[in-house]
Amino acid sequence: MSPLLHPSKPNRLLRAAGILLLGWVALTWLVVLVLRFIPPWTSAVMLERQLGAWVHGQRDFRLHQHWVPWRQVSPWVPLAMVAGEDQKFPFHHGFDFDSIDKAIDAADEGRRLRGASTISQQTAKNLFLWNGRSFVRKGLEAYFTVLLELTWPKQRILEVYMNIAELGDGIYGVGAASEAYFHTTPAQLGPAQAARLAAVLPSPRRLHVDRPSAYVQRRSQWIERQMAQLGGPAYLQARKPLPPRRR
Repeated sequence: MSPLLHPSKPNRLLRAAGILLLGWVALTWLVVLVLRFIPPWTSAVMLERQLGAWVHGQRDFRLHQHWVPWRQVSPWVPLAMVAGEDQKFPFHHGFDFDSIDKAIDAADEGRRLRGASTISQQTAKNLFLWNGRSFVRKGLEAYFTVLLELTWPKQRILEVYMNIAELGDGIYGVGAASEAYFHTTPAQLGPAQAARLAAVLPSPRRLHVDRPSAYVQRRSQWIERQMAQLGGPAYLQARKPLPPRRR
C-alpha cells in the first residue's frame, strides 16, 4: 500500500483535533443562536453560586431570578447599566480597547487594577463561564463575546445582561431586584432606583442596594449625572449614538 493511503499518526491527530474544534464552534454557535430568541433559564454564574452554597452547607440558600422582557423594563434600567459600566456599549464591537490599554498601563505602574470588561464580555462570562481570572477563562470569554456580537443585536445583549447580572447575594436580574429592593415591577423603576441598582454591580455581595453605603450613594449620583449627560434613554435608541462626553 502507498504511504499516501495511510496518514501518519500526527496527521490523524491533527485531523481529529480539527474535527473536534469545528464541532465545538458549531455547537457553541448553535447555543448562542438559540438564546438569541429564547430566554436562558439560568446562567453559569448562577449555577456556580448555587453549587457553592450546597458545598458550604447553606441548605436554605435560594436563587431569586425571573426573566423580564425588554419592553417590560423601565428604559432607565439599561441606560443606568450602560452609564455605570460601559458607556461605549452602543458602538463598540465587544471590546473597549482604550479601556484595556489604560488597565494595562495602570497595572504596569503598580496602581490598582482597573476593570476593562464591556457589557458584552460580562454577559458572555455570566452566561457561559465561571468566575476567575485565568487565561483560559479570559480566552473563552473573548470567544463567546465575539459569538454574541456576531449573532445578537445590541439590545438582546443588554436585555440578557440585565436579566442575569448579580444584584445582591442570590438576587439575579432586574426582575428579582426590583421586587426585593423597591417592592415594585421593573417597569416602574425611576432613574434614581435604576442608578442604585447599577451602582452595586462592581461588587453586589459587598455593596447593598437596600442599605447603601456612602460610596454607593456617591456612585448612584454619579451614574444619574452620566445618564443625563448621555441624553437619557434616547441614547440607546439612536442608530448612531454619539460617543460619551469626557468624564
